[in-house]
Amino acid sequence: MSDVARNIALVRERIGSAARACGRNPDEITLLAVSKGQPAPRISAALEAGQSAFGENYLQEALEKMPAFRNRNVVWHFIGALQANKTRSVAENFAWVQTVDRERIARRLSEQRPADLPPLNVCIEVRLSDEPSKHGALPADVPALAASIATLPRLRLRGLMTIPAPASDGNAQRLPFRQLRELHDRLCAAGHALDTLSMGMSDDLEAAIAEGATMVRIGTAIFGPRAARSR
Repeated sequence: MSDVARNIALVRERIGSAARACGRNPDEITLLAVSKGQPAPRISAALEAGQSAFGENYLQEALEKMPAFRNRNVVWHFIGALQANKTRSVAENFAWVQTVDRERIARRLSEQRPADLPPLNVCIEVRLSDEPSKHGALPADVPALAASIATLPRLRLRGLMTIPAPASDGNAQRLPFRQLRELHDRLCAAGHALDTLSMGMSDDLEAAIAEGATMVRIGTAIFGPRAARSR
């Protein structure tokens, strides 16, 4: 068994334990393997271990990898900051975009999604901290953005995503996840058929699951520390 396969098994054990601890079914939680910076053999090892959903942050890197997996069961998620000049390539090559944070980006994705592909699954990225490096829509702006996305024919609004500030204390980790869940619940009450809360990474997946995560994005715990990205 490869180290990647062993790590995936350990992560799935963590997911199962965290779900059962709060009375949830582990099958409700999707594991997204964050494969940015990972070469094709490492992704292949994850595929052979039964992993099918992969998240990429950098468009050009992802596009270079994708041909090697054209005939394999890979579901690609774009999870990086999305600029307007990259929306066409993202709309044409990914099944999910988790980082929609403004109407202009949503409209471009809808207009550029090929007609022969199913609607693009999208999540609204929500910024819950004051960190200047963070992207995302402010919580107060999310209802209007969700209403706009719901009108776009080539998009399917699935839910919300966030990347909170790091916290070592379990209660501190849970607070932003609780805020995202409450925002998700308000949108559902307003009539949006959402089914996805993408939150939680290698260091805080247990806290995210306790607050209702349906998808956790795991990189380091699967693939190990990444090498510094060359400029």
